[in-house]
Amino acid sequence: MKWGQAIGITFIFICIILFEWPKLKKKQKKEKGVFITLSVIGWLLGNILLFFPDTPGPTDLVDMIFKPLGKLLE
Repeated sequence: MKWGQAIGITFIFICIILFEWPKLKKKQKKEKGVFITLSVIGWLLGNILLFFPDTPGPTDLVDMIFKPLGKLLE
């Protein structure tokens, strides 16, 4: 079932690329690079969260770093 959802995520990703790419002008090379980079990162994160839903988020990393500091300040 998850593979079907992954295919759905990929289909939506391709539709977004096909819809937005023609709107970017030929001279906008940096914008196109950023657009592709952010799109691929979003696609990867979507698939990672689909297959590994218990993946810790960025707030867990911040808590891990600053929790000892908070205990020290108390």
